[in-house]
Amino acid sequence: MAWFAGVKRSEINWAPSIDPDKCVKCGMCMNCGKNVYKWTKNGPIVQNPLDCVVGCTTCANLCLGEAITFPPLQELKEFYKKHGIWSKVKKQLKESGKIF
Repeated sequence: MAWFAGVKRSEINWAPSIDPDKCVKCGMCMNCGKNVYKWTKNGPIVQNPLDCVVGCTTCANLCLGEAITFPPLQELKEFYKKHGIWSKVKKQLKESGKIF
């Protein structure tokens, strides 16, 4: 399933940022299933931003220091609208029999 409907992941502005002043080094971000983060002697860094699942904010929701932020969700929605991603994905889901 091509969730970006032909748009390259590198064109989608969706990745976490860490404010080192807020980071309490709790390690919750290291639970990311996509290995977006790397632990260093100074705490976490975003090592693989393009591996972040577009729309996911689990790490930010669980961050004890509220140090992780993402681009505005509205910006992502506008990008999807501009590129017709929703309608393309829906068409693909219908064609694959996942929705009617």
